[in-house]
Amino acid sequence: MVRSVLTSAADWMLDRAVVPGYSRIGYAVRRAWWPSDPPPGALQGRAVAVTGANSGLGKAAVLGLARLGAEVHMLCRSTERGEEAREEVLHDAPGAELRVHRCDVSDLAHLPAFAEQLTSEVPRLHGLVHNAGVLPPERTEISPEQTIDVRHELTLATHVLGPHILIDALRPALAADGDARVVFVSSGGMYTQPLRVDDLEYLHGEYSGTAAYARTKRMQVVLAQRWAQELASESTVVHSMHPGWAATPGVQTSLPGFHRLTGPILRTADQGADTIVWLVAADRPGSSSGLFWHDRRPRTTDYLPTTHADGEQVDRLWSFCRSATGRPDDSVNK
Repeated sequence: MVRSVLTSAADWMLDRAVVPGYSRIGYAVRRAWWPSDPPPGALQGRAVAVTGANSGLGKAAVLGLARLGAEVHMLCRSTERGEEAREEVLHDAPGAELRVHRCDVSDLAHLPAFAEQLTSEVPRLHGLVHNAGVLPPERTEISPEQTIDVRHELTLATHVLGPHILIDALRPALAADGDARVVFVSSGGMYTQPLRVDDLEYLHGEYSGTAAYARTKRMQVVLAQRWAQELASESTVVHSMHPGWAATPGVQTSLPGFHRLTGPILRTADQGADTIVWLVAADRPGSSSGLFWHDRRPRTTDYLPTTHADGEQVDRLWSFCRSATGRPDDSVNK
């Protein structure tokens, strides 16, 4: 009892102090008390799909899942880079079952057909990890149907609308598993932003790639909670998590100043991906849904009351996602 109180207090202080909690320091300290690892072979015979699987946290998650016996489907924008990553993972996990698929999560028009094809190959899907991410230096719009009629801001399409389509389209395969896990890889940066339902496309004010990233990462956490409710009757749980500060190619390219400043204390990609793998493979996360995790422990989604989303805001985000992806609200809850 005393040890539990002390570890909870230490964990709380690490979290609120941010720098030690998000860095490799927090990872090293928390390992002393966090839940046990999934047993060897925990994912034997299970299939898991990971977006953005060719580098950084995605590739590290692929390796961790493969080591537990999973058949991992690597969803990558470039099949060439995906195959290169596959060979690198096989070097560390010989004999792993890895399949590379071309999938650009921001290409909304392409996703339903892709999901249909994946379902035909993998009728039972145990895990879906939404890891693909972007941090553009300037506001960029993409057209989901290659026309000028409908355009969406790039971080919104990649982090929110694309994952929304994939979950909906892969519902039958996830439900068929009977213990499926959907994991949104969010960011601790989401704590800095409220749910901006008044400007989901970031049309107003001076655009900041960092702010757009944090805004859409906040949306992911809210969307995970809503999807958890929608899939509660289908034996599919949905969680979100943040990896802390990890040294990945994306961080080095998009945030070079931050990378130079924090380089010595950044986590490795494997350390950042640890909770992703644990959420997919361990028993404990399967008994809850809609939580926000860091270092194998549920975390608050708000430090400040000004960032808390009320029910009306959540409903507005959900309705927007359904409308923007061509999936009306009445297609859910049947």
